Amino acid sequence: MLFDVPDGAHQEIIALITAVAQAPKPQDPELAAAFGEWCWLVYTAHGDVVEVLDVGCAR
Repeated sequence: MLFDVPDGAHQEIIALITAVAQAPKPQDPELAAAFGEWCWLVYTAHGDVVEVLDVGCAR
């Protein structure tokens, strides 16, 4: 999933994934999004598993 984003965006996306993984999860899986300075990801959380559905970057 990180192959189609600019090299400089990898760290920002990994930081977003890390933040999402550490955040409290809702009881029912829902489609959610997290946004950084230039990047975003769309995900769902299933218990301790975060499923990343889409990643994008505005650069």
